[in-house]
Amino acid sequence: MVSPVLISTHGAEHAASVGPALLVPLLAGWLYLAAALRQRAPDRAGWSHWRTAAFAVGCALLAIALLLPADDFAAHMWQHLLLGMLAPLGLVLGAPGILALRCVDRRTGRAALRKLSHPALRPLTHPVTGLLLTAGGLWLLYLTPLYRATLDSAALHDLVNLHFLLSGLLFTWSIAGPEPYPHRARVPVRLVVLGAAVVAHASLAQLMYAGLLVDVPATAEQLRAGATVMYYGGDLAEILLALALLTTWRPRPRRRRTVGTPVTAGS
Repeated sequence: MVSPVLISTHGAEHAASVGPALLVPLLAGWLYLAAALRQRAPDRAGWSHWRTAAFAVGCALLAIALLLPADDFAAHMWQHLLLGMLAPLGLVLGAPGILALRCVDRRTGRAALRKLSHPALRPLTHPVTGLLLTAGGLWLLYLTPLYRATLDSAALHDLVNLHFLLSGLLFTWSIAGPEPYPHRARVPVRLVVLGAAVVAHASLAQLMYAGLLVDVPATAEQLRAGATVMYYGGDLAEILLALALLTTWRPRPRRRRTVGTPVTAGS
């Protein structure tokens, strides 16, 4: 068990770092809103209010996650749920990449697209990579002494939170990102990976609820409360992600048969 003095000290360090951390969602929201308002100029096509609302919700959820107390395990689990799943969903559905490209000149935009479409980035943007970083990170955090170490170091705690936010953004974008991307995995692959994420989160939640294999210095009641948040909250987040996949999916156009091409049997 962790001593109350250690918990209170960690909570004080966390509270001291909340103020600077809150600048991240505030600055992101301000920049996004400024770019969205710029699209309302007469010479521009405008910007979707739904995307603006989605990004605003993502920023709000990110701010709420940063404000949650660090000395309660159930609140800690809510923090990871917001940072790694719910806030990234809103931020990704806001399509900040498309908005950023609209705010730069065509030459800069094309250069950025060429770099982002480089084949070397294909493994990084695959949903399996996002799954290993998100779900794998959770298993590493709670089945090793890593979680105990975050209680001793506020800097390590913040670094772990940053990992879950960035990996959550990557996973969410690889599944349901609205931006066009030439190397995006096909929909069946994304659905299979999303199903694997459901299994990974549910299995870890069940181990935590039973108090098996996990290395978390908390009472059985606290473990069950945190496991419940992970199990049901994770299910909700993954259902929303699946719905986002369906709403952002666009079928690939079939190639037109050129004139003079013979039609084979079965065509």
